[in-house]
Amino acid sequence: MLILTGGAGFIGSCFLAALNAAGREDVLVVDSLGSGHKWKNLVGKKFIGIVGKEDFLEMLGTEDLDEVDAVVHMGACSSTTETDADYLYSNNYLYSIDVAEFALERNARFIYASSAATYGNGEQGYLDASVDLRPLNMYGYSKHLFDLWIRNQGLAESCVGLKFFNVFGPNEYHKDAMCSMVFKAVEQIRTTGHVQLFKSTDPAYGDGMQARDFIYVKEVCDVMMRLLGAPQINGIVNLGTGKARTWNDLVNAVFAAMGVESNIVYTDMPNEIATQYQNYTQADMTTLLQLLPDVHFRELESTVADYVSGYLLNKQPYL
Repeated sequence: MLILTGGAGFIGSCFLAALNAAGREDVLVVDSLGSGHKWKNLVGKKFIGIVGKEDFLEMLGTEDLDEVDAVVHMGACSSTTETDADYLYSNNYLYSIDVAEFALERNARFIYASSAATYGNGEQGYLDASVDLRPLNMYGYSKHLFDLWIRNQGLAESCVGLKFFNVFGPNEYHKDAMCSMVFKAVEQIRTTGHVQLFKSTDPAYGDGMQARDFIYVKEVCDVMMRLLGAPQINGIVNLGTGKARTWNDLVNAVFAAMGVESNIVYTDMPNEIATQYQNYTQADMTTLLQLLPDVHFRELESTVADYVSGYLLNKQPYL
């Protein structure tokens, strides 16, 4: 059995689709569906059942979970604007320790979600071997704390931690304000004909020229599937494309995918965002490409077109 925490979430549900496509259906989904539309991410997928976090914690150590060969831990609060530090510490750090100990004590394959938010403003670069990091928000700090715990326990060579950069793609729709700019841009173009981007607050960057390492969720899942089947490959590694692209590039790709002339409106950045804003992120992919040298990432325009035309413009937008 494979345990997939956060299995009804964005990356988790897409990974479940990848598991099903590979013929694996013995998956226990750990997640809370709530009262929104998150449940739609699971429609059409095959799995053993769904259990909530608290029920799952009670199951740890029982005979119910004796036959586990892999644990993929995607379950966490992923909101970078969450201000409840106690909640983030408990949910993203302490809970992750419980899951890790359960998996590693049973010699089960353990893959977990870290984040590029651990790098803070990027002044110290984006080397996945770095440990002296200064995250800009509590979300990033909670992820950094767990990475440190893994390293300090000597477990970095026994599991895989993935520092996700800016992931976008189908099944993110329940994330509301945390949805990708691709999703938001399509909605804005449909309703207003233009897309709003923040003006730059740094003279080194023009408006819309702030850059991110955008990676498509399908390519994330391809890497995760490779790692799941390669237990000899371990470490805390970056997962981006290794190529930063500007917000203008991203939005122009959306306009092109929709067959609409570009129309970008720049608005002032709120102070609460400006104080923790990253003007540039780019994954150093050296480690992962040494471990998986044949991994290839498509150009942003290609993946945006796949997402927009294949999902967002369709009546059935789920993967």
